[in-house]
Amino acid sequence: MQRYDRKKRRGMLSEINVTPFVDVALVLLIIFMVTAPMMQEGIEVNLPREKGKEISLKKKVVISLKLDETDKNTPRLFLDDTPLRFQDLPKEMETRIKGAGLQEAYIRADKDIPYGYVVKAMAIVKDAGIN
Repeated sequence: MQRYDRKKRRGMLSEINVTPFVDVALVLLIIFMVTAPMMQEGIEVNLPREKGKEISLKKKVVISLKLDETDKNTPRLFLDDTPLRFQDLPKEMETRIKGAGLQEAYIRADKDIPYGYVVKAMAIVKDAGIN
């Protein structure tokens, strides 16, 4: 009975042991630090702007893609200064370039245009047999 009384006098231990919590938190921190860089989808590249030799566009066909102010998702297409639709571009390419004997065309596009439209214009030009 004496033993039972000693426990009663000592009281209950009311401190919380935080060591396991700190161990788990540090392990999770290390895991997140290691895996966070791997979750990026691509490499972020800041492209430089450099001055280069100007290209003379006289006697050249220029396809321009300009961002439409009213519809930000669809660009406007121009062949030289003539506005066109994407569907009309192959026919116009054949009549203007093949008729004039030219073998190359230049494509210009606003920087904010979705890349898919630029690729679509390039594919149409390639299908017409033009570099």
